[in-house]
Amino acid sequence: MQNFATSLCLSAAWLAVLSLSGSAAQSPPVPEDTHISFTLPKDVKWEGNPASGELHADFLGDPAKPGLYIRLAKWLPGHYSHPHFHNIERYFYVVSGNWQVSSSTTYDPTRMYPMPAGTFVTDHMNKAHFDGATNIPGVILEIGIGPMKTVACKAPSDCT
Repeated sequence: MQNFATSLCLSAAWLAVLSLSGSAAQSPPVPEDTHISFTLPKDVKWEGNPASGELHADFLGDPAKPGLYIRLAKWLPGHYSHPHFHNIERYFYVVSGNWQVSSSTTYDPTRMYPMPAGTFVTDHMNKAHFDGATNIPGVILEIGIGPMKTVACKAPSDCT
């Protein structure tokens, strides 16, 4: 027990010394952007109309153009898409919040299933779905190979 008390006292003393010299310590150098490029959370440029309920930030490519694209999408609380489908496979990782999805061809938010943070989701091409967020925003990482086209289901029979 005496060794524990001694270790605790020495640890506290060491932390006190470190806190006094904290201002003299230098931060590690920022990586050269020609070697490693990055976007800090505070610098993410969200685009879109908040009234639509969905914002996005494109990190690589453009879903409307040929090639790989990577984007963040943020569904705002209480907003949902209506049944639709896409011509490509899309892959999602739920970063934060709770994203809600449904494979129904009939719009009914009570039939949505929650995808909590940490969930990986595949949105299969040409298969109807709708999605959104209930009471908290859902932030999802979306990856696909464009060009992506979205087709609305005007009637349940329009979609499979």
